Amino acid sequence: MDSKVVVQTLTKVREQSPLVHNITNVVVTNFTANGLLALGASPVMAYAKEEVADMAKIAGALVLNIGTLDEEKVESMIIAGKAANETGVPVVFDPVGAGATAYRTEAARRIMREVKVAVLRGNAAEVAHVTGRKWEIKGVDAGKSNGNTVELAKEAAAKWQTIAVITGKADVIADRESAFLIHNGDPMLTKVTGAGCLLSAVIGAFTAVEKDAAAAAIAAVVTYGVAAEAAMKIRGEEGPGSFQIEFLNQLAKVGEENIAAFAEIEKLF
Repeated sequence: MDSKVVVQTLTKVREQSPLVHNITNVVVTNFTANGLLALGASPVMAYAKEEVADMAKIAGALVLNIGTLDEEKVESMIIAGKAANETGVPVVFDPVGAGATAYRTEAARRIMREVKVAVLRGNAAEVAHVTGRKWEIKGVDAGKSNGNTVELAKEAAAKWQTIAVITGKADVIADRESAFLIHNGDPMLTKVTGAGCLLSAVIGAFTAVEKDAAAAAIAAVVTYGVAAEAAMKIRGEEGPGSFQIEFLNQLAKVGEENIAAFAEIEKLF
């Protein structure tokens, strides 16, 4: 996997403008929609049980996010997920805050059991708790741990038959047989509410145009990280508000020159 493949996949997103169906949380809806539009995808937010199956079937990808969950929303996610599975639409799942409460953890595991998920994207604590491992969590943020995130990603990928993406200082992308580290991005992303949630939606846009879910995830994470680095250079010193706006600008502008120059993809095995 090299920067040329990343650029090719990004180009397909912009040319095809895939419809990305998001069942996400109320905190991040606007930022997620704007981020997808900036990238070149087409977002839709549909939650009602009466329509989610129809919407999922016509989408390029379905993104499920349990940031603000309740029983009705979980049911909608499962209905949409099953409809997406029936029609071959890839599903990206973001188990926000899994491990923070028993209800949240079980809801995440239920979705993973009942829906075939192409990409599981979360921080280390979230992925660990979905997979049945202990890991410190504070609210929806990963706490400190001495755990090996590469081994955790491999374990999650094997257990759930999915591509596992664990974001952190270095982002890990793994299936059962291979793993990559992505060394792009900037710590300022942690100061913007919904940055991780938007990344999950961006992964959805890339899986909509690339059948190889691992390749799609790598391309999405690299693109996202390079855009964040560019935004930090331009407006980051002004603080997270200015960074957030510039980050949307850079999602629209990021292209071959930036990615070729700054993509840092490390194949571990």
